[in-house]
Amino acid sequence: MKHPGDIIVAPLITEKSTKLREKGSVYCFRVHPRANKIEIARAIEILFGDGEVKVADVRTMNLQGKTKRMGRFTGRRPDWKKAWVRLASDSKEIEVFENP
Repeated sequence: MKHPGDIIVAPLITEKSTKLREKGSVYCFRVHPRANKIEIARAIEILFGDGEVKVADVRTMNLQGKTKRMGRFTGRRPDWKKAWVRLASDSKEIEVFENP
């Protein structure tokens, strides 16, 4: 799990993440469940900037998968992890959110 592409799975674009991004340069990502905060911060800096993106803070949240039913059969979605990444004030914005 050393490669940054394995750590950052996908950006999460929700109403809450859009408001936080506009207000305080906080971005939300779906990350690998076993990734820690240091690995997440390094992966963001490598993937989205050539030394121009600096991560100030990372907050993580483990989410449980939901139980779903299809008729009489029940199944379960997988557990996943969410990371809120706050950029430093002197770093540039992440461009993956600019053109959806």
